[in-house]
Amino acid sequence: MLLLLSLAAHAEEAAPLRLNTPDRGFEVRLAAELGFAAVLSHIIQFDRDGTEFDYVRDGGQDVLFPFARLEAGVAWRRSHVVLLYQPLLLQGEVTLQDDLVVDDVTFAAGTPIRTSYDFPYFRGTYLYDLLPDKKHELSVGVALQLRNATISFQSLDGETLVSNRNVGPVPVLAARYEGPIAEHVWWGAEATGFYAPIKYLNGDDNGVVGAILDASVRIGLRPRPGVLPYVNVRYIGGGSEGTSDQSTPPGDGYNNNWIHAMSVSVGTHLR
Repeated sequence: MLLLLSLAAHAEEAAPLRLNTPDRGFEVRLAAELGFAAVLSHIIQFDRDGTEFDYVRDGGQDVLFPFARLEAGVAWRRSHVVLLYQPLLLQGEVTLQDDLVVDDVTFAAGTPIRTSYDFPYFRGTYLYDLLPDKKHELSVGVALQLRNATISFQSLDGETLVSNRNVGPVPVLAARYEGPIAEHVWWGAEATGFYAPIKYLNGDDNGVVGAILDASVRIGLRPRPGVLPYVNVRYIGGGSEGTSDQSTPPGDGYNNNWIHAMSVSVGTHLR
């Protein structure tokens, strides 16, 4: 941080590092974050007769996990298009204290198991800036998120494995703000999410309810034109509950999956 402050103090003397030229009609933007994530709470249940399993207490998610995030976007006039890749892999190895029933399969108490919650997502977002002032951005828009989930429980002897996989699109709403605090200091906030009975979105007659929220606040510096390093605190949460009409045996299609996590990361915008 002291190094960044020193760079900011000499920003006017630094040579510009830009992806774009002032005479171009559009602007390319790249961003990356790296840090750690902590699971605040996470429960999951497959099958109505299955166990409501607490990942934090019993599944090895009581530690910090690596966190990374990549974005690429284009801005022209007051429109912004952003493409995002967000990996999220949470794994643990534990010895069960109680019986665990997943999709009608029982892991007995005392069994060493590996839990894996792999939930990366891809998202494309369109935002429109409501403010004509180029120093501030207040944008609202829509996004389409593609979930790509693999959730598994496996005994460490390799004899028992239960794996649930799901891929599907999720429409969401988005908003973003960015503006200066001082000459070389800026802050921003963004939120993308939804809450809805899924049956009204996909036409099914089941009672599944789903929600997601990806929200963050960041503060950064502007040490030279085109480079914006920052520190970011992010909340990632959501899940679903209900019975899917596309289920396959041995389970009855019911799932109850809710996660609340927080990340702290450092990142950089290049413009």
